[in-house]
Amino acid sequence: MFSTIIWVGFSQSLFAAIIIAAKRKQQIQDRILSAWLFLLSIEFLTCALDLLIWEIPILSSSFLLFNPAFFLYVKSLTRSNFKLNAIQLLHLSPFIIFEGTAYILEQKYTLQHFFETDSSQWFRFLFSIASVASWIVYNYLSSKMVFRHRNKLENEFSTIKNSNNLKWLIFLIVFYNLYCGFSLIMGIISVSVPEAGLTQYIYNYSALLLLIYVLGFYGLRQERIFENSSEKSTEKIKYSKSVLSKTRKQEIKDLIINHIEVSKAYLNSDINMNFLSNSIDIPKHQITEVLNTEIGKNFFTFINEYRVDAVKNLLDNPNINYSIEGIGYDCGFSSKSSFFTVFKSISGMTPTEYRNRNRKSTD
Repeated sequence: MFSTIIWVGFSQSLFAAIIIAAKRKQQIQDRILSAWLFLLSIEFLTCALDLLIWEIPILSSSFLLFNPAFFLYVKSLTRSNFKLNAIQLLHLSPFIIFEGTAYILEQKYTLQHFFETDSSQWFRFLFSIASVASWIVYNYLSSKMVFRHRNKLENEFSTIKNSNNLKWLIFLIVFYNLYCGFSLIMGIISVSVPEAGLTQYIYNYSALLLLIYVLGFYGLRQERIFENSSEKSTEKIKYSKSVLSKTRKQEIKDLIINHIEVSKAYLNSDINMNFLSNSIDIPKHQITEVLNTEIGKNFFTFINEYRVDAVKNLLDNPNINYSIEGIGYDCGFSSKSSFFTVFKSISGMTPTEYRNRNRKSTD
């Protein structure tokens, strides 16, 4: 069974790497993901060869590959100016060093002899420390980028598309942490219970195979999120050191509200911060500052509250015979799912519940 998992993992990771490499309009994140999957296919292949030669895998450093590769992939998705260079590739050096050293020392992937005093004990200890440190550091950095990206989306867009929200990466982070945590527990058990060794092999490589399916499926569909821009990042703006006076903030606030209410720009499902900035001729970072400090809302909430109010006005009108979904589209929502989710989040009820409650109150 174990050898079957290994060969399936090799074929699937190699196939996914080729498919993503052949993706039309390939971008930097696709090249990173394709290379990552290709390296994982080599990891599965070397494990299969280990079984043929030694009947047991050599100590695997797949953690030292997965952690930095995931970090670089997330960075390529969330940073508009990200460029892959030789310095970035240094993140993979621990994986290469430990992988090569494990083969030189012929360090088997077995934990029941972990604490035995021998010539390679130093390597096992160093490998364990490096793996745990890599997991903690890269997981923290990757998670921070994903959640910061989610916040940035709400300051940039009024409609967050599936290709932008990176929900699948959040799922992957949670799944991977559960996988690593459980793997650590099984490793501790395997030190004292030799019979658990094969179970741990099966678990580790089965979970890695599942991760490959997730990466291949969602990575193939993932699109670029931000276009390159020379605009100063809002993340770097420190409101405590703002150059805007109180009077100027009020002027910008009035400009924003006046433009949105008079032109009804919120009815445009594609309205974003760039559009608003160009319309009122105010830099994006100043609009973001005013929204957050003077109005107390991010761009996403600010625009969608207008949309929800517009929906409510139409639902309150007994002469409007449009479907609820149709009303949502007319008021600027781009999809049924986003319409219902945002409406309930802001009003505390679904559009259907709101309409039914109002109809009962007027009867």
